[in-house]
Amino acid sequence: MKKHLLLILVLLAGLSVEAWAQRKAGRTGAAFLEIGVGAREVALGSAATTFANDANQIFWNPAGTALPDDQQFSAAFSYNDWIAELSYTAAAVGYNFGSVGTVTLGVQVFGLSDIPANRENGFTDPALQDLVTDTETSATFNYTDLALSASFARYFFDRLTLGATVKIVNESIDGVSASAVGFDFGSVYRIGVAGWQIAARLNNLGSPLTFYNQDNPLPLTFTIGTSIYPVNTEQTRLMLAVDTTKPLDSQQLIYGGAELSFYDLLFLRGGYKFNYSGNKDDGTAERAAVETTIEGVSLGGGLQYAISGYAVGVDYAFTQMDLLDSVHRFSLRIGL
Repeated sequence: MKKHLLLILVLLAGLSVEAWAQRKAGRTGAAFLEIGVGAREVALGSAATTFANDANQIFWNPAGTALPDDQQFSAAFSYNDWIAELSYTAAAVGYNFGSVGTVTLGVQVFGLSDIPANRENGFTDPALQDLVTDTETSATFNYTDLALSASFARYFFDRLTLGATVKIVNESIDGVSASAVGFDFGSVYRIGVAGWQIAARLNNLGSPLTFYNQDNPLPLTFTIGTSIYPVNTEQTRLMLAVDTTKPLDSQQLIYGGAELSFYDLLFLRGGYKFNYSGNKDDGTAERAAVETTIEGVSLGGGLQYAISGYAVGVDYAFTQMDLLDSVHRFSLRIGL
């Protein structure tokens, strides 16, 4: 079993390194794919790679969408009041087909409507009119990011789950759009002691988004994570989770979080992205170093209750943002 797990991690790392060689850091498209989905996950500082039995994992680690034999259905809905009046909505539904595996479908919508449009192009010389690319005439325009995902995951042995996701990504702004196809791969392995799990995921491996003649690669990310329950009683459970992740367009990051639950009814959460808030790039000969990250502490909580046989959970997360408005997230989870 250990040999199988090691092989999986090596293969994921190999895919990551090979893809990195074909990319250029600092220039990616579909940046909305890097924004955390789900109030529970974000409240834990996005240390969510090991989470399991949850349709919402289609946006994180597809292996976590696999449902056990005693769970038939999982659904999640999330709303994110993002910065600069941007809205981010995501939904996922997973169904357990028994020994075949679990199939999960997901959608993400991110954007802003009715943005005032400045149509003044400044080209008064008739000889320069051929350079004008803006042919729209409306007083406002819309910006929309969309991702449609489908994943397949299943249990291999009692302790190992594997999963893969294929997604279609589209970005549209003022009548101009670009599309790409991306893939996620993931694994979760259960050690069997104190709820200890380790996991790995590779996200957004795929084709670039091409606007005009400019190729923008998807935000490729490789992550390894672990979680454990040092306290696990009928009344109280404490989970600690840590992820180490390397995005294509950023330095190495470490996410950490803790979740305290009471009778599996009330949940309190907190998290932090280490090496994320207040970091600066190296600058250039023409400019000084500038701050590249703004996200800080995340806090949240949730309630979970059984209603007519369904496990229903409502979660909230608050994220402190330097220089910008803080972010609020709300999620609804349903399981059967």
